[in-house]
Amino acid sequence: MCYFEQTAWTCGYWKWGNFRQQCNKEYRTGETCGLKLVYSTTYLTGQCKICDQVNKKDRRIRKMTEDIQRWQREGNRRATIEKTTQDIVEIQNQIDDLWRSHQDKKRSIC
Repeated sequence: MCYFEQTAWTCGYWKWGNFRQQCNKEYRTGETCGLKLVYSTTYLTGQCKICDQVNKKDRRIRKMTEDIQRWQREGNRRATIEKTTQDIVEIQNQIDDLWRSHQDKKRSIC
């Protein structure tokens, strides 16, 4: 039951910070007992790193979708449209994975 700092964002995502205080169960200097307790929590406004990555990927998908619509109007770009459509599916899968990890972290015990 050693004490660590914690950082939390408004979206619910959190992470452990630096070691702060050793508990009385651990007698060796510089070692921790393995159990983590919160010493203090720093609340940050703004986006966590996962939300930031998801937003970047959403913007990229939006741009690719606009490009596909433009290419369909122009015509004669079937291969490019197919490739970009595959890229959108891959990016959407990455976004789904990011959201899953975000939700798992939010549900886990601090």
